[in-house]
Amino acid sequence: MKKFIFLVLVLLPLLTDAQILNIERARLVKDTTKVFMFKAVAGLNTYNRSAAADDPVNLFGYNLDVNALYYPGKHGFMFISKFDYLRINDSDFINFGMIHGRVNFLRDKRVNFETFTQYSFDNFRGLDPRWIFGGSVRHSIVKTDKFTFLYGIGGMYEFEKWQVPNSEEFVETNLFKSSNYITLRASINKYVDFNMVNYYQVGYDRSISAFRNRISNSTILNTKLTEKFSITNTFEISYEDKPIVPITKVIYAFKTGLSINF
Repeated sequence: MKKFIFLVLVLLPLLTDAQILNIERARLVKDTTKVFMFKAVAGLNTYNRSAAADDPVNLFGYNLDVNALYYPGKHGFMFISKFDYLRINDSDFINFGMIHGRVNFLRDKRVNFETFTQYSFDNFRGLDPRWIFGGSVRHSIVKTDKFTFLYGIGGMYEFEKWQVPNSEEFVETNLFKSSNYITLRASINKYVDFNMVNYYQVGYDRSISAFRNRISNSTILNTKLTEKFSITNTFEISYEDKPIVPITKVIYAFKTGLSINF
């Protein structure tokens, strides 16, 4: 049982999401030939296994992803949601959820605008809820079929409620933040595609008389093996210099997988 729980804790960073939602990743992988795209993925895991009758292991978990992109004309609409839950015996190891909506105005212009709202929770880390409302200006510096380089400058309002680890104490924060990002996409050749998104968010917290900073990076390397098979490698890392409560400052995940296209 102890070894099983340890394995879950080791794999946990691969199953949880970083502080900053990577909207650019969803935008980059869209099929531009379609006006409307919808994708839903659901999974359920439940079983009990043990090596001894007096040491049972009961596992229950589910995941649900629902994403939609709608580009009817000059403007674009995005909806992204993700829910993950994992319980072993009577202990909850993962309980994460997020709903995000975004509108991109004049999306085909070199300079365009967007507004967004998001609700999320992460009970394993003690966050419930987080509300975000904001907007930004996007500027495409270079945009071709093989290379894209753009940046976004904006602001947002963020409300968070955190539980202090190993206590019944809760902390609430209300911050106005500058939210900015840089996106790079390059088609190296017909087999290799490279995407990278860097985020930076900063806000002044009067309760500590200091700025709170977040930095996040997402790097994706897609390698096409054949017409039907490809490999995707993703590395994500997020750093927060002054967490609201004493939790891990750095979260990272590396994922690799083989995909089959029909």
